[in-house]
Amino acid sequence: MKIAYSGIEGAFAYIAAQRIFPGQGLLSFGDFRSAYEAVEKGECDYAVLPIENSYAGEVGQVTDLMFQGGLFVNGVYTLNVLQNLLGVKGASLESVRKVISHPQALEQSGDFIAAHGYAVEEAANTARAAKMVAELGDVSVAAIASSDTAALYGLEILEPGINGHQDNSTRFAILSRKSEAKVETGSDNNTFILMFAVKNEAGALVKVLNKLGEFGYNMSVIHSRPIKGMAWSYYFYIEAEGEFGTEAYKQMISEMEYRCSKLKVLGRF
Repeated sequence: MKIAYSGIEGAFAYIAAQRIFPGQGLLSFGDFRSAYEAVEKGECDYAVLPIENSYAGEVGQVTDLMFQGGLFVNGVYTLNVLQNLLGVKGASLESVRKVISHPQALEQSGDFIAAHGYAVEEAANTARAAKMVAELGDVSVAAIASSDTAALYGLEILEPGINGHQDNSTRFAILSRKSEAKVETGSDNNTFILMFAVKNEAGALVKVLNKLGEFGYNMSVIHSRPIKGMAWSYYFYIEAEGEFGTEAYKQMISEMEYRCSKLKVLGRF
């Protein structure tokens, strides 16, 4: 089985994919679209892509791919994100002058960085930052990344848990071409994902959303995103809790479709 992820070995997507699919072949891609399309084309069986971070919010690029593309969500995995300051052997908090990491990791660790007066440099992801530090071999340069990444690149943890929000976590969607496939992630399989755009009619959005409560479903998440190529038009991403596939569910979807120009059932988890 081949699993696509975005980033390099040691990135958080790599760690999530490794935990979801232990012992399977993990294939690295340079960006979200390439990983997504590898599954669409049949080159990989699944893609593991981030959809939301508890600190930074939704990952819009992935949400757009899900709305435009043909893959289904077969599960959602939550990875707790603990950022650490990593350095080469011999480095210390006092020797470090500059830290390298992904912009989100730098932002999350902003208080720690400011307190120590470190300069910052952005990298494509935390794993790439760690690799750069390992290759430089300079005690004045450190990376912000996970403990898994430290072990992978032979770096030492100079200071653990430097991100200000210790409840930081990222949710990863497990995507495939199969609508009914289920990947075990420990969830209760009671939440489903809908994506839709409403018709240009008065009250259309309210009427669509009201159908959830009318049929006894609880909406737990809602996001809106601009539709590419259609100025000032938006689509919506929602997660709702309740029984999936029942006659009541089918009737609800049918009545929602009447008010929508496009509606997709992405899957459940």
